[in-house]
Order: sequence, then C-alpha cells, then structure tokens
Amino acid sequence: MRSDTVVDEEHTPGDAVTIEEPRRPGPPPGHEHATGVWYPRWFWPSFTMPAIAWLFVLFVLPFYMILTVAFGYVDPIFQNPIPVYEPWWWSFDVFNETLSKIVGEDAIFTEAFVRTFAYVAASSALCLVIGYTVAYFVARYGGHRKGLFLVLLIAPFWINYLMRMYAWASLLEGDGYVNDILGFLPFVEPRAWLTGEHITIVLGLAYGYIPYMILPLFGQLDRIDKDYLEAGRDLGASPAQTFLRVTLPLSKPAILAGLVIVALPMFGDYYTNDLLSNSPRTSMIGNLIDVSVYGQGRIPQAASLVLILTVILLVPMMYYLRSTKRATEAA
Repeated sequence: MRSDTVVDEEHTPGDAVTIEEPRRPGPPPGHEHATGVWYPRWFWPSFTMPAIAWLFVLFVLPFYMILTVAFGYVDPIFQNPIPVYEPWWWSFDVFNETLSKIVGEDAIFTEAFVRTFAYVAASSALCLVIGYTVAYFVARYGGHRKGLFLVLLIAPFWINYLMRMYAWASLLEGDGYVNDILGFLPFVEPRAWLTGEHITIVLGLAYGYIPYMILPLFGQLDRIDKDYLEAGRDLGASPAQTFLRVTLPLSKPAILAGLVIVALPMFGDYYTNDLLSNSPRTSMIGNLIDVSVYGQGRIPQAASLVLILTVILLVPMMYYLRSTKRATEAA
C-alpha cells in the first residue's frame, strides 16, 4: 500500500499530513494465487477431467455392464445373456444361485475359493521373503551397480507373461532341468510337476509376480536414511535388532504396497493354472470365471463371480488405504 506525504495549506509548514491511496479491489475470495493472478474455482479441478473421463470409459462403464449381465436374464432358447440396463428390473436369481454354490448347500465352488486364498497367501509370502532379500541387498550393498541390478530386475517385464510361464513349464517337465537336478540328489526322486501339484501353482505365481514386489521394496529401502541405522547401532542395538526395530518398521508401507500389487492379480489369475496344471485339483477362482465365460448360458454366473471377487478384494484395498492415510497423517 503506497502512501504520499504532502503539506496541507491549513496546517503550519512544519506539520505533515499522510494521505493514503484508496485500496484497489482484490479478487473474489477463494480465487487468490501466489503470483497475484486469480482463476475461477473450476480452473484447477478442470485438469482432472481427462482422467475422470478415462476412468469412466474404461472402468465405470465396463463394471456397470458386468452388473447388467449378472443381474440380467438368460435367453431360454439360445442361452445367450440378456443384460438389463434398468436397475429397477434387475433379477438376483443367478447371483443368489452362484452365491449358494460358494456358501450354500450346493457349495461346489468352496474348494476353489479356499484353494485360491491358500495359493495367494503362500505365493505372496514367498514373494515377500525373496523380494525383500533381493531389494535389501540392492539397496544396501548395490553401490554404483544399483542401476545394473535394477535393469536386471525390470528385464522380466519385457517378456510376455505367457512366454515366461511356458519357459517355467519346460523346466518342470518330466525330462526338464528340474528333474535332472533332482536326479543327482540322494533320497529325492523326480516328480510329475505338471499333473496337478499344488506347489507348482504356488511357485508359478511367485515366479510370475515377484518383480512387482521387488521394485516397491527397493524404492522404500533405498530412501531410508542411514543415519537412523547408525543411531540404532550407537545406542547398542545389534544388526538384527536394528533391522527389526528400524529398517522393518520404516519399510512397512512398501511391504503393504507390494502385497497388494502381487495379491490382487493373483486372485483373478487363471492362465498360470492352465499352463502349469490344467487339473480340477488346482483350479482357482479365475478358472471358475474362465470356464463360466465359455460355458453355454453361464455368462451371468461368470459376472456374478466377478462381483463376489470384487467385494472380497475391497477388504485388503480398504485396509491398505487406511494404513497409508494413517502413515501420511503421522508424517
């Protein structure tokens, strides 16, 4: 605010009168900007419109189509699904029938659901143990070779998942390298790995999704300040105590993120079982959906399974979001 000092004629020459310049009107409340330029309220939110449109087209509309099929009807003659777009005309007969196959008297899908949870838990734990070890080594002892190690970790992404599963299947064949190596070990006999073995599916899932675990863990471990580790050692903690009380708690957000990233796609995975087993003994939820899609008149059942699986997966997602929010507020 500028002020001018002038001499008023009615005052003595030694007196000075300060005349303030009138204040200029500023921008409306809520439109201020650091540089002095103001924008309408819709200006900055408008930048999210492309992302919102993208999400609406690629997620909201397809998901609504799944709802219309799951709560629709089946043509009694041609057995084709008849989607119902008006929610007030939806029928829950197929959905209730599908739900009864999971928790009802005709629970023929229960084993597949339980098996899927067991496979995902075992594979995720295996990914966490191996991925944490690799990420910790690269972050702490990689030195100037961290870039090379990261390239080697990202390289599997350049190869199609299907091709990697074919390579893994070739290793586990009866005359594959795995059985050749086991043949040299005492008291160990070669096994038919591709004939419905549970461990084959667990190893296949871990092999396919472990890079998604390593990268977030490395990113978090590499950002941990070494002063925290040195402070723990200065206070008398052993290397194991420093890891358990300093490194592990600080890497908890990355652990949760890695588990979410690898577990969610595992629940819908079906081609790993098709390529490494193709047996009803190892079928998962994804296989039930795949079989229902190609079964005559069973597409509404597939849509219902998708909805049930979506509701189940909302639980770990909400826990992850809640934990992330708490960590952000604590920071």
